Amino acid sequence: MHKHEPYDFIALGDITTDAFIRLKDAHLHTNLDKVKEELCFAFGAKLPYESVTVVPAVGNAANAAVAAARLGLRTALVTDQGDDMYGKEHLRHLRREKVSHEFVRTHLDKATNYHFVLWYHDERTILVRHEEYTHAMPNIGSPQWLYISSLGSDTLTYHKQIEKYLKLHPAIKLAFQPGTFQIKLGLKDLGYFYKRSEVCICNLEEAQTILGSKEPKAAKLAKEMHEAGPKIAVVTDGPRGAFVCDGTRVLFMPPYPDPKPPFERTGAGDAYASTFVAGLALGMPVEEAITWAPINSMSVVQKIGSQAGLLHHLDIEHYLDKAPKNYRPIEVKV
Repeated sequence: MHKHEPYDFIALGDITTDAFIRLKDAHLHTNLDKVKEELCFAFGAKLPYESVTVVPAVGNAANAAVAAARLGLRTALVTDQGDDMYGKEHLRHLRREKVSHEFVRTHLDKATNYHFVLWYHDERTILVRHEEYTHAMPNIGSPQWLYISSLGSDTLTYHKQIEKYLKLHPAIKLAFQPGTFQIKLGLKDLGYFYKRSEVCICNLEEAQTILGSKEPKAAKLAKEMHEAGPKIAVVTDGPRGAFVCDGTRVLFMPPYPDPKPPFERTGAGDAYASTFVAGLALGMPVEEAITWAPINSMSVVQKIGSQAGLLHHLDIEHYLDKAPKNYRPIEVKV
C-alpha cells in the first residue's frame, strides 16, 4: 500500500527514445493508388543529413505525464523498459520533470524501445520497434485519473489485467488516447475501455477506424464516439480544429494561431489530449479545458520533439490573455 496521497494523474503506456534525423536529399511523391504522399530518396546511395537530435523518455504516455506534471499535477508513469543506457536516461529525465517512476519496470537483459524519426520539412515518418516485455499491472492505488495510451501489439493480455484493475477501482477516472495497436483492435476487443472512459481522444482518421465508419465530418464522429461509450469524446481534425461531445452538446474548438509556421509536428496530438485531461483533473469545466489544449499543441510544434514545447500553467494563461476574440468553444448542431 502507498504511504502517500493518491496521484492526481497516472499515465500508462510505452516509453521510447526518439532519434530525429533531419533529411536533406529527399522528396515527396504522391502514390496515385493510395492517394498519399510518400517520402522518397535514392536507393542504395549514401545520403547526407543535416542533424541528429536524440530525445529520451517520450511516447504518448510519457509525453502525457510530462505535460500533466508541468501543469502542476502530482504525476506518475506506468511503463516497461530495458536495463540499458537508454532506460537509465529515461529515469533521469522523468526525475527532472517531476514525474514519479515508482511504477516503471526495468527488465534485465532487455533493450529499451528506440525509434528513428525521419524528419523532412515540418513532417516526420517514424521507424518504430516495440520490444516485448512481460507486462504486469502494478498496484497504483486509486489515482484521480488514469491516462492510458499506446501499447505494443503483444499486450492484449495486459489490457485484460488493466481492465480487471479498473473494475476493482471504480472511483478512478479513465482517459483513453488509443495508440496504433489499440485503434486496430477497435470496439470489439477494447470495448470496455471506451465504455469505461470519462474521456476518449483521437483524430478524425483514428475515429473512423475505431468505429468502422466512413463519416467524413469530425463533428458527427465525435457524437458517434460518445455513443460508443465515453462520457466525453474529443475528435481532432488537424489545423481545422476539434470537436467535443459530452452527450448534451457538441462543441467546436478552433486551433490557437501559430506564431510562426510549425517547425516539427511530433507530439502535437499528445499535447492536445493530455492538456485537455489535465485541465479536467485541475477542476476545470469542459469549456475551459478545451481552450488550454490547442495552446500546448501549438507550442509543441515550434520545437524539436514532443516535450520541449510543453508549457507550464502560467504560460498557458499568458497565451489565453493574448488570444483573439474568436478563440473560444462554439456549440454546433450535428
